[in-house]
Amino acid sequence: MAGKVYKDAAAALDGLTHDGMTVMAGGFGLCGIPETLIIALRDSGAKDLTVISNNAGVDDWGLGLLLQTRQIKKMVSSYVGENKTFEEQFLSGELELEFNPQGTLAERICAGGKGIPAFFTKTGVGTLIAEGKEERTFDGERYIMETGLKADLSIVRAWKGDTEGNLIYRKTARNFNPMMATAGKTCVAEVEHLVKPGELDPDQIHTPGIFIDRIIEAEQEKRIEQRTVRQREEA
Repeated sequence: MAGKVYKDAAAALDGLTHDGMTVMAGGFGLCGIPETLIIALRDSGAKDLTVISNNAGVDDWGLGLLLQTRQIKKMVSSYVGENKTFEEQFLSGELELEFNPQGTLAERICAGGKGIPAFFTKTGVGTLIAEGKEERTFDGERYIMETGLKADLSIVRAWKGDTEGNLIYRKTARNFNPMMATAGKTCVAEVEHLVKPGELDPDQIHTPGIFIDRIIEAEQEKRIEQRTVRQREEA
């Protein structure tokens, strides 16, 4: 270990995990997920986790690995498709789910990172989403109150990072990662390419290093959630 840089994912999570903790995990589907850190979180044995993530990966990859080992007690999510384990545990009452419209989930995480305790939105008014939530009227329109989200630990993945923790995300892998990096008491990042300070263009940095506590150079095993190919044309 040198400064923020740790030798591997297990070392980076050492001393940070415990039963009953809340974890934010970046990614959308399998795009931009902190896959190396998720495996290390599974191997830590921490259980009764509340996980804030857009979805729970697939059955055999991403957060689906933590569902297999029944380490997750509650998911705060927007999309729950593509994962039969998730479906089975939810329908059996084994897994608690706090459902969020996708934009609301993103804004709740942003709010948590900015120290904003709550905000009002029109999304979900008059639906099951609004049950038990405060409602107010602004300019003749109904709004419901949503609270900001914070976590004990955020785990994110970036394309490039330097040893000071400055991060650059690539294309759609940017998704939930930048906002989650700001909303955890501790944030651990895995990057595909780890470089020295000064090698990143300051104008291209998405997450400043002040938000990152620990960083590793990740192993490479990108999986494709839905493989679609064009049919070969007949000769």
